[in-house]
Amino acid sequence: MNPGVQPALDALRDARDEATRTLTDLIRIPSVGGTAAESEIVHHVADLLRAEGVELDLWQLPVAELAARADFPGMEVERTEAWGLVARVPGTDPDAPSLMFNGHLDVVPPGDPGTWTTSPWSGDIRDGHAYGRGACDMKGGFVSALQALLAVHRTGTRPRGDLLLAAVVGEEDGGLGTFAALHRGWRAGACVITEPTALDVLAANGGALTFRLRVPGLAAHACARTSGVSAVEKFQLIFPVLRALEAGRNRTVDPMMRRWDIAYPLEIGTVRAGDWASTVPDLLVAEGRFGVALDEPVDAARAEFEATVAAACAEDPWLKEHPVTVEWWGGQFASGRCPDGTDLVQRVVRTHQAVSGAEPAVVGAPYGSDLRLLTGAGVPAVQFGPGVGYGHCPDERVSLDQVHACAETLVHLALRAND
Repeated sequence: MNPGVQPALDALRDARDEATRTLTDLIRIPSVGGTAAESEIVHHVADLLRAEGVELDLWQLPVAELAARADFPGMEVERTEAWGLVARVPGTDPDAPSLMFNGHLDVVPPGDPGTWTTSPWSGDIRDGHAYGRGACDMKGGFVSALQALLAVHRTGTRPRGDLLLAAVVGEEDGGLGTFAALHRGWRAGACVITEPTALDVLAANGGALTFRLRVPGLAAHACARTSGVSAVEKFQLIFPVLRALEAGRNRTVDPMMRRWDIAYPLEIGTVRAGDWASTVPDLLVAEGRFGVALDEPVDAARAEFEATVAAACAEDPWLKEHPVTVEWWGGQFASGRCPDGTDLVQRVVRTHQAVSGAEPAVVGAPYGSDLRLLTGAGVPAVQFGPGVGYGHCPDERVSLDQVHACAETLVHLALRAND
């Protein structure tokens, strides 16, 4: 066993109050994707690491250049600036496989502040939880990874292979940050993404493709509505067909996904129609996300969706002549799975069980993440982190006990990887 494990664990435990303060500080930075605060939080983390003397790679992302690549994973918000950050604690053996921790610092908007019991950016600590947008998804997990790396660094402990921490942005709307880090050349022998899993091990996830439907109608004065064609009424023909498509795609699912009532969800998130209250609406635009099954090629998923919409249009005289159009835009999350031939899943399970006494479940998830970018680039990856169930909702929160427990498992994993 690496003799540095116990000193690193002692340093980690001594820094628990510091970890809580760091998490509060990060929550208080409103790092919504595409805002200036998304860049601010990366520099904040870089300053913390720089003050500790940790080796850093901090660079401005060439957003336009990356977005022009054929394999770009999509982006739903406009960005004129974004930053990448990778920290490194060098290992003793340059030929030993490195271990990366990966966490995103961007968050989704908080929604109506009136639905929160406190400010979405408060960082309040109550009942053993940190509250605020991003606490669960995933600043809590990021702090677990940050504190684990700092504990290793501060004690002068050297893992066999390099220990890396990738602090990324743009995960919520496609995966810009991880895509950029891979494009810059950062790789690892294995990666733990500290997304919220309630300290289970997530070894696979379905994909999610953002789509836009344009449903045509024919404008007319509302007083003579029968002389027009309502795009709203025509969308009513399409929506149940999409629900049926979802049901059919979920009749048989991979065993990894059986814990979910709907493994591969299809949902309409926004609907906009018309431009005047007394006019028959001549256009409805609906946007949503389409779940991709494990191991299903993205092109095949798109083709099935498009064929389903086309078949529905063919059954209606108006839509047959004026079909609904399908546009794929924004985040395009393929499915992902930790590959066979690696022991990463088993190592994380064994390590957490040894640390906590609890055996984590090995599961899949019905949402896209950066896992598919890493595994697609040849980096075996799993998700393992604190919190679950409170992301993207009012009063988002994360258990501090889980934040600390995750960090302990990560220290063991980093320093005992080759025992």
